[in-house]
Amino acid sequence: MTFRAVKKVFLFPIPTSLSRLCVPVLGLSVFFLLLSACGKVTVPIDEELALLNLPPGFERPSIPLDNALNQARVELGKRLFYDPALSRDSSISCASCHAPERAFTDGRSLSLGVNDAQGMRNSPTLVNLAWQPYFMSEGGVPSLESQVGVPIQEHAEFDFNFVLLAERLGANQHYQQMSRSAYGRDIDPFVISRAIAAFERILISGRSDFDRYQNGDEQALSAEEIRGMDLFFSERTQCSSCHGGTFLTTYEFHNNGLYLDYADPGRARLTALEEDRALFKVPTLRNIAETAPYMHDGSMATLDEVLQHYRGGGEAHPNKSPLIQGLDLSDAELADLKAFLLALSDPDFLSNPAFRP
Repeated sequence: MTFRAVKKVFLFPIPTSLSRLCVPVLGLSVFFLLLSACGKVTVPIDEELALLNLPPGFERPSIPLDNALNQARVELGKRLFYDPALSRDSSISCASCHAPERAFTDGRSLSLGVNDAQGMRNSPTLVNLAWQPYFMSEGGVPSLESQVGVPIQEHAEFDFNFVLLAERLGANQHYQQMSRSAYGRDIDPFVISRAIAAFERILISGRSDFDRYQNGDEQALSAEEIRGMDLFFSERTQCSSCHGGTFLTTYEFHNNGLYLDYADPGRARLTALEEDRALFKVPTLRNIAETAPYMHDGSMATLDEVLQHYRGGGEAHPNKSPLIQGLDLSDAELADLKAFLLALSDPDFLSNPAFRP
């Protein structure tokens, strides 16, 4: 068995661009930077690979040295993920907005927090997070570990305080035992953020019919789905210009002409630049059939609405991407394209008992 010696370190420095992020998120990141490091942990590499269970063709992700994966950390993170004690009044958990049967979304246009407070965006799927370069629709959070604290302290979500949360969980002896086993220390914000990130890091999807076809199973897709795939990756539609690669997203920021006037500033919330207004991070299309409603605000209930939007080319917003030109597709071709999108569902991911409480 091969082992990796890991020294716990500080969360990496905040990029300069984060200095313009909203104060709660910035304050949270600084808070994490001030957390003390301690000790060494020995992590078996084969245990880490088993937990990741990488699909064929997926490269091993880069994992922070202070949060190398092991079973104890993942189990603690999963327990926390499903525990409503993370919210101020113990009414909602991470799973309230990220249910596994919905590919870790919630089926709502805008998610609801404590006291049914309405959030500002549609809940994104929690899939293949281990490879994401940044988090939130404006890209303002640099790591999965630091993202964990955003919903905890966001007033329209858990509306809680990280220090008070640690005190609440610290009174639970089972949590204390799990924390010491996983990280060699009592439960605290360092442990909470890293354990939840460890669990979220194993939420990997890459075994859809499309993946099977890509890996050599020529019977995995129907003729209709193959026609849709060819359209999707064609110069004619340019769908893969934004939704390409292994994860079916480039992680770039675009405006897709949803509105002429947006209530949500998008990436401009982070950068304060007018050219970033109403630009949002391109979402993955994996398991897209299970993640309705669609768009950053959940304003489209069905894939048919989404496809009609792109066929029409959207509104002429000044920041609309030049890639959004409208699609000259017949109804039959649109049906083929939809069939391909449905083939991006991964039943193994949706039913994986390792992801369930």
